[in-house]
Amino acid sequence: VARTSTFALTNATMPYVIRLAEQGPVEAMQSDPHLLDGLNVHAGHITYEAVANDLGYEFKPAGEAIGA
Repeated sequence: VARTSTFALTNATMPYVIRLAEQGPVEAMQSDPHLLDGLNVHAGHITYEAVANDLGYEFKPAGEAIGA
């Protein structure tokens, strides 16, 4: 099971890793909303609203934080 689940996880995540490596993180997130949705913190800004609210920090949408 461990081997099979490792292969499944690798197959699911590898396209994102390759995109991040080829385009760089900001460009990759600007072109892929799924990557952008996964951003929690960028340049000192909390970009995940639930985390910001729970911790009492200011929330900044991920698109604004990366300049999209």
